[in-house]
Amino acid sequence: MQPELLALLAARNGHFRLESGHHGNLWLDLDPLFLRPGRLRRFVAGLADKLAGHNVGAVCGPLTGGAFLAQSVAAVLNVEFYYTERCAPPERDALYAVRYRMPGGLRERVRGKAVAIVDDVINAGSAVRGTLAELWSCGANPVAVGALLVLGSAAASFCADQNLSLEYIAHLPNEVWAPAECPLCAAQTPLEDLTAKEPDCAPDKQT
Repeated sequence: MQPELLALLAARNGHFRLESGHHGNLWLDLDPLFLRPGRLRRFVAGLADKLAGHNVGAVCGPLTGGAFLAQSVAAVLNVEFYYTERCAPPERDALYAVRYRMPGGLRERVRGKAVAIVDDVINAGSAVRGTLAELWSCGANPVAVGALLVLGSAAASFCADQNLSLEYIAHLPNEVWAPAECPLCAAQTPLEDLTAKEPDCAPDKQT
């Protein structure tokens, strides 16, 4: 399934600031991925099949793309669906400064549930880390992480450290760097910060 999935993604190379604060040379435009949900049906089913072995009682995804995918996976598994919303501080120079929060009405409902965190693509893993921290704070029991595509090795290392199973449809090698270690910065390649163009949720709308 990997070649078919990769054919749906629009990628470009350059020098990009990622949401995690890391720098990378690959950017994927993921919004068109969900324009034709039917094209994702077999990939959703494949990911749901991988996650079914972890006996999850709920699936949670970060808005936006991850939540769309998580809802579809939850429907296949016939379990509850939850989501987290992005909340970026005004100053986000530190790595993993962006946080993810669950709406107040859902926080108590997820308590004690075995949850799979699902995102569309995982690179440095900012959204997965933020969602994991929020689930812990709600008293949930995250047991697995799932994605259509995993880039590089950061996700596997993080999941292993947190005793989480990692399931995915496709994997591609990729590298990201802390700003101080970025070879593209050293080469004075212009940096593009596409995350600065994304709207941030207001802190008072999240718990």
